[in-house]
Amino acid sequence: MDRGTVRCDNLDPVSLVIDVHTHMLADKWLALLKEHGGPQYSVAPAGKYAEVIHSGGAPFMIPQPEMFDYALRIQNMDRARVDLAIVSLTCPNVYWGTAEVSLRAAQVVNDDMAAAQRLYPDRIRWFTSLPWQYPDLAVQELARTRANGAAGVMVLANIATKSLTDPLFAPVWQAIDDAALPVLVHPTAPPGVAQMDMGTYNIVPSIGFTFDTSLAVARCIYDGFFDRYPNLKIIAAHGGGALPYLAGRLDICYEHLPNCASKISEPPTNYLRRIYVDSVVFRLDALELAVKVHGPDNVLYGSDYPHAIGDMIGCLARVDSLPGDIRHLVREGNARRIFNL
Repeated sequence: MDRGTVRCDNLDPVSLVIDVHTHMLADKWLALLKEHGGPQYSVAPAGKYAEVIHSGGAPFMIPQPEMFDYALRIQNMDRARVDLAIVSLTCPNVYWGTAEVSLRAAQVVNDDMAAAQRLYPDRIRWFTSLPWQYPDLAVQELARTRANGAAGVMVLANIATKSLTDPLFAPVWQAIDDAALPVLVHPTAPPGVAQMDMGTYNIVPSIGFTFDTSLAVARCIYDGFFDRYPNLKIIAAHGGGALPYLAGRLDICYEHLPNCASKISEPPTNYLRRIYVDSVVFRLDALELAVKVHGPDNVLYGSDYPHAIGDMIGCLARVDSLPGDIRHLVREGNARRIFNL
C-alpha cells in the first residue's frame, strides 16, 4: 500500500483505513447454493428483495448487487475513504453440501477473491473459506489458498450446527495455528432458529448473529481452546457480539461454577484480551466498551459492507471519534500487525 494514495484530509493524514469485516460473493457460489443448499437453505423473495437466503425458513442473508461487483466496491471504498478491504464470504459459507459440492463452493469463491486481489493489488486482500465439515479437504484447501495469497481464514460461529471446539475440526485448527493466521469468526443463523421464532421479525441478524458469536467464543474460552492453539488470531465479528457486555458475567461464573473452571486456570477476561474484535457495533459507546474490554491493540475497523445494514462511512466516523492514538490503531495499526501488511 502506498501512503501517498491516502485520501484522509481531516484526521490522521498519513493513516490508512483497513476494513477487516466486509463481504463478497460469487455468481457460481450462489448457483451452487440454490442447487444444493436444501433442505436447510433456500433462496426466495422476501419483502422488496427478489433473492433472499433463508435458513430453516427464516430470512437471514440478503445478497446485494455490490457483493458481486469489485469495481463498484472500489468506487464505494474511495467514497468512504477506505484504503484496503480484506474480503470474506459471508454466511452460510460452504457448509451445506457433500464433500464434492462444499469443496467446489469454497474453490469458486476463493479463486474469485484471488483474482480480485490480482486485479486490485493495492486495495484487496481476502480470507479463505474452507469445507470445514470435511477436515482433510479443508486442510488441503487451506494450503492451496495460502499459496494463492489468502491473508487469513473465514469460519462461521457454528459449522453446520457443530461447535468450533468439536474434535472433528482439530486438524484444521492445528494447521491454522501452525501458520499463525488471523481467523474471522463470523456468525450465521444459530441452531434452533425455528424453535426460537426468529423468523417473525427477522431477528436473526440483530439478535441471532450476536448470540451465535458470543456462544461460540465463550465456549472456546471455557474449553481451553486458546491454550491449545496459542498462535491463533481470532477476530470475533460485530464487536465480539455481546461478549464485552458480558465480560463480568463470564468471570463470576468462572469463579463460582466448577465446569467453567475445569479447563482453564485464569479468568475469561484474560482471554478476551487475546481476542480481536471489529468495529461493526453501530454505537460509539459500544465501540468504546469493546476497546476497554479487549484492549486498544485488539480492535480493528470493519464495516459489514455491502450488507443492507453495513456502513463503511458510519463505522469509520465512530472509529475517528476515538482518541488519536487508539484511532490510528483501529484504523490501520492493529490490522497491519496481525496480517503482516
